[in-house]
Amino acid sequence: VDMGAKLLCLFLASALLAYYIYTPIPEDLEEPWKVMFITAAFRAMGHLAEVADRLGLMHYMETLMLITVAEYVAPTSDENVTVMDTEFSDVAVRLYLPRKASDGLRRAVVYFHGGGWSLGHAGMKPYDHLARWTSNRLNAVVVSVNYRLAPKYHFPVQFEDVYSVTKFFLQSSILSQYGVDPDRVCVAGDSAGGNLAAAVAQQLLKDPDVKTKLKVQALLYPALQTLDLNLPSYRENENKPILPRLLMVKFWSEYFTSDSSLREAMASNRHVPVESSHLFQFVNWSNLLPEELKKDYVYTSPTYGSSELAEKYPGFLDPRAAPLLASDAQLRGLPLTYVLTCEHDVLRDDGVMYAGRLQAAGVPVTHDHAKDAFHGVMMFVLGPANLAVGYRLLNRYVEWLNENL
Repeated sequence: VDMGAKLLCLFLASALLAYYIYTPIPEDLEEPWKVMFITAAFRAMGHLAEVADRLGLMHYMETLMLITVAEYVAPTSDENVTVMDTEFSDVAVRLYLPRKASDGLRRAVVYFHGGGWSLGHAGMKPYDHLARWTSNRLNAVVVSVNYRLAPKYHFPVQFEDVYSVTKFFLQSSILSQYGVDPDRVCVAGDSAGGNLAAAVAQQLLKDPDVKTKLKVQALLYPALQTLDLNLPSYRENENKPILPRLLMVKFWSEYFTSDSSLREAMASNRHVPVESSHLFQFVNWSNLLPEELKKDYVYTSPTYGSSELAEKYPGFLDPRAAPLLASDAQLRGLPLTYVLTCEHDVLRDDGVMYAGRLQAAGVPVTHDHAKDAFHGVMMFVLGPANLAVGYRLLNRYVEWLNENL
């Protein structure tokens, strides 16, 4: 009997492991086994976070934050770049200063990391690698911002942190201190950081105190709208690697509040009050998406939610949180823009609609759409993951900056 019990346990353990690791992976993704293991690791972490949260041991996001902690590296200079942690306008930043001689003023990139406004750090290995790579390839100053995170801080704190850093850096005295050309500054970010970069670029246009104009903005698979969480990309990629729909809903709602009523309303896509119905024109995918991304999905009119939620948490209707809600007139003066979208990503349609709206408003846009990639893919270029597609997109982004900044 003992042998039989052991065999049964082994069988169950193997079955559980196989269930965990085996995820149907889209056919056009390269290195499917690597993607499967990455997905399994993230899913395990998500389940652990769920359990810890339900048992009242740790907030969901605090458990996920352990990934950030595990990936942290101290600021370490090398032969190409001097790296230091400091503060700009009372906000923590990691600064990358190239050591190569420069025959004139340098370019600069102000970078905002991703992580759903709740996770991430400029000192995580992938972000540290990205900043060094950018600084070294462009001979540019990189300011990577450690804005404060949810659940401890909610909107607009994250936005205000990145905005005050950018505004501080754009002062002519600070630019000259770091030898930066005021005509060659960029804001960039991925995912939630792409959201913050887009919001910062919009806000700078309205700010009479800022004399220096951005040269470019670069948005890597950005989250740009809170209104419709049932876009074709949300439906099609509901359970795709790294960022399933319900996790994105959690990130969005946590950005504004830890009150679960907003999360529940967002999960059923019934959070926008009827008074805000005029905003849906800015995210109406039936008008804004190209035919090939509409697939066989049918656009249905929004189901409106309670006014009470929007009164309590007005942030989710604010263009500083949802840059796609800016009017066409507000998009007109934006700088040259790079948008990267990934096919297998709930946020795909956000980026596609923004690129289209910017083009219609006369803003020059380069839109790269990676058909063989999923959300956050540029984070997996180091260590055992070492995804080839991540490297390709990372190189493409840095090349674009090199040509346009």
